[in-house]
Amino acid sequence: MRRNVVVRVATAVVIVALALVFVAWRGQTRPPAPSPHLAAFVDRGANLGKKPAPDFTLQDQFGRTVSLAQFRGKVVVLAFVDDQCTTICPLTTQSMVMAKRLLGPAAGRVVLLGVNANPLHTEVQDVASYSRQHGLLHSWQFLTGSGAQLRQVWAKYGIAVQIAKGAIDHTPALYVIDREGRERRLFMTATQYAGIGQEAYVLAREVASLLPGQVRVAPPSGDVQAVSPRKPATLSLASGGQVQLGPGHPRLYLFLDAWAPGARQQLPLQAQYAAEAKGSGLPPLMLVDVRDAESSPTALPKLLASLPGGSGLPLAIDRQGRVADGYGVQDIPWYVLTSDSGKVVWSHDGWLSPAALAQAVGKAGS
Repeated sequence: MRRNVVVRVATAVVIVALALVFVAWRGQTRPPAPSPHLAAFVDRGANLGKKPAPDFTLQDQFGRTVSLAQFRGKVVVLAFVDDQCTTICPLTTQSMVMAKRLLGPAAGRVVLLGVNANPLHTEVQDVASYSRQHGLLHSWQFLTGSGAQLRQVWAKYGIAVQIAKGAIDHTPALYVIDREGRERRLFMTATQYAGIGQEAYVLAREVASLLPGQVRVAPPSGDVQAVSPRKPATLSLASGGQVQLGPGHPRLYLFLDAWAPGARQQLPLQAQYAAEAKGSGLPPLMLVDVRDAESSPTALPKLLASLPGGSGLPLAIDRQGRVADGYGVQDIPWYVLTSDSGKVVWSHDGWLSPAALAQAVGKAGS
């Protein structure tokens, strides 16, 4: 939902406030029903009744003219996404794709739409770039238009967009629109990496209820409880074997995904830090792939293998995002330094040069 500057607590507060006001205006949230499968933070959605969804006409990532009305007869999942975002928007789009996959053969009766929520990057190439980075180029239609056109659509759907010190905040809304073109349910994405699969399940169940016949959706499996750095945890390595995280000695992690802006250029520099750290007493660097936020399970390993000489950095796989949540990751890429007791003593949003990283880690660990 934003990019250009580091994540701030104030930004998160603004987003929560926007979401609460928005839900109160658009519809009433149904009290969440107890479920053995769903975490408390997963949004069960707000019932919007059957209001006609406002029509609009914009351009997709291929420059084609697209209107909402042309999808009558299909269920539409409509999200408002910042095409420069590296925080919550990738979680939203991944949950959309996963939800459609859960529908099996019925997925052909479902359309995924995104509307650009970035007033500074409104070109077709901007939405095409986001779609390409996240493996969505042919999986959805990401729509954009002029600033005036986008503002009209935002107003119709109650989307608040603001720019503060270069950061873009917007209401993180996702609508489900039925086959008759009526708004049925509103969801707000939770900023929890481990919740992507569960949000996909809830979304898929809602979509399935609007399709003809009986569409079965398998309930999610696995634990979504965040893993604290104060407790030992074991992750698989992309190269084979396992690695233990947690207390014992200071550790430096870089949480990332293959789509992280500048990853191809920056990863060799991170390897440079790791090489220099060996002789300076600084903690070595470990990459952690936040797997559920990736477009493909092989995306990051392939990227690393394509670098000249490889990256030379160990790559751990956080398959459900439980480690990322427990270590306080709010953006991609995100550094975390933990002490020998497992306490997070330093974190940083965005890439750092080898010298800046060594300086920051040395200062935090002293």
